[in-house]
Amino acid sequence: MSELTPSGKWRGFTIDYCRALAAAVLGDPTKVRFLPTASNKRFTVLQTGEADVLSRTTTWTLTRDVELGLNFVGVFYYDGQSFLVKRDEGIESAKDLDGAAICISKGTTSELNTADYFSRNGLRYRSVVYENPEEAKLAFFADRCDAMTTDAFTLTTIRLSDAERPQDYVVLPDYVSREPLGPVVRSDDEQWFDINKWVLNALIAAEDLRITQANVESLRSSSPDPEIQRLLGATPGFGRALGLPETWAYQALRAVGNYGEIYERNIAPLGVERGQNQLTRDGGLMYPLPMR
Repeated sequence: MSELTPSGKWRGFTIDYCRALAAAVLGDPTKVRFLPTASNKRFTVLQTGEADVLSRTTTWTLTRDVELGLNFVGVFYYDGQSFLVKRDEGIESAKDLDGAAICISKGTTSELNTADYFSRNGLRYRSVVYENPEEAKLAFFADRCDAMTTDAFTLTTIRLSDAERPQDYVVLPDYVSREPLGPVVRSDDEQWFDINKWVLNALIAAEDLRITQANVESLRSSSPDPEIQRLLGATPGFGRALGLPETWAYQALRAVGNYGEIYERNIAPLGVERGQNQLTRDGGLMYPLPMR
């Protein structure tokens, strides 16, 4: 979802969302400063104003939405919690983990989800909690626990990039929770909330309308489709409503492309099938809110 390259440049799925936001608001996708945060400190960084938007693997839940003074912008990735285990242990389902020691990151939904799942199924487990995912990952590979649990996407990237022999490990196919992930902002600025919400929606709408980074320029000047003309600012109105230049969505799409392009650039190379993150027309859950 995000990483710092050897050359010192940030890249990734959640990074591209921030670059789209910077392009829409400031006209420049490079005008963004990234602040790495631990899972159990991410909301504090946002609440104190140190960050303007939280863009990382953060699950939208009721308590987070109503008790922390925060607003979830929308869903930019549908995931589910699973478990990473050694292949030679013969574990085929989460129900085979009865009595297991499980590495979990502190301050995540994984803690409660794991407790709920094992209680619901009458199973026992021992929770081994670490301050952050990095510590939990190292503990798992050091055999301090039988399984590691978090979102399935994160487990897949850990298996591929951190295991000495990825083929020796497997992410269990069954999910013990639904994890709708999305950007988060403070609830004290309605305009900023609206801007984030509609920038995210513009990325999804662009894929639905088949607007790409390569054709956005030509479509803005020549498309007869009134919806495309409104989205790209050729027909004014959306920018004024948001307090932004009419070219806000055009700038964002020119900078990073549409939602599908962001996915293909950052996630598809890891071998993660798009699945439920496809557009609804392709059998997934993603579709844009009406832009009119």
